[in-house]
Amino acid sequence: MSVRVFITQPIPDPGRGLVAGCADEVDQNLEDQVLSTDELRAKVAGCTGVLCLLTDRIDAAVLDAAKGCRIFANMAVGYNNVDVAAATERGIMVTNTPGVLTEATADLTWTLILGIARRVVEGDHEMRTGRFPGWGPLYLLGGDVTGRTLGLVGPGRIATAVAERARGFRMAVLYAGRRPSPEIDALGGRMVPLDELLATSDFVSLHTPLTPETRHLIDARALSRMKPTAYLVNTARGPVVDEAALVDALRSGRIAGAGLDVYEDEPKMAPGLADCPNTLLLPHLGSATFATRAAMARIAAENLCVALRGDRPPNLVNPEVLSRLSGEAAGITS
Repeated sequence: MSVRVFITQPIPDPGRGLVAGCADEVDQNLEDQVLSTDELRAKVAGCTGVLCLLTDRIDAAVLDAAKGCRIFANMAVGYNNVDVAAATERGIMVTNTPGVLTEATADLTWTLILGIARRVVEGDHEMRTGRFPGWGPLYLLGGDVTGRTLGLVGPGRIATAVAERARGFRMAVLYAGRRPSPEIDALGGRMVPLDELLATSDFVSLHTPLTPETRHLIDARALSRMKPTAYLVNTARGPVVDEAALVDALRSGRIAGAGLDVYEDEPKMAPGLADCPNTLLLPHLGSATFATRAAMARIAAENLCVALRGDRPPNLVNPEVLSRLSGEAAGITS
């Protein structure tokens, strides 16, 4: 039987080359745009495997159209864009690309921390528009970073990498999560309840996955717990923050500012957010380095190729699917 693969969006090398080496036919959306559900349904029909991205909505309707498909290899760490339960019911494996974007996202987190505290965007605008009046003792004063307190919400790999960088700024590090992090503890961090972290941190940086429990974790109540001199930074998932509540907090001076790389309804922003001068807003650039995106494409392609060979892919997020597979896929080992 011919092995046919669809790649939902353009991806960097070596991803496509690896896929071409393990499939008889490779179809790829060459336009840098997200396909609609109807377009995805048409493209995945008859495919043995699909390499998709975080911006692709892989719901039950798309999975139904992919009858006979073995794997949806998601080129992202998160996989909330895929209905994993529906994929499991249909005997379809789902994989992700964990670990590969840790350093790049931690670097970008610090870009946001420093940029929003020191009012970099406002300063750049002053220079480009010819509005810089000359040095003055009260001109564009911002927040201090060195020696301040950094609060990390969600103590995973990226939060640990952010904490490592915080040592250079002699920051006290707090973190909140479901369980202790020996890695952050070893860096001098201290686990505290979320309310304490919000009330005492000068910078609150979000690194939690998106789950039903974390959706709108940072809501109006959470924002009201923060210091009026504190900054919120989000490089995790947009819906972790109630964006409408954040706009209210920024407008009222409830918090000093926010640095965001992800949004609740990407690519849209909540009304009023773009008008808040005390923000630094980036277009989801956390993993946007040449090396990181190439590594993500390679891992996604390797996951896909391993599954097409009849083996268990290394980054399988729904291992329970193995018990449902039959026929040709029954030889997949656990």
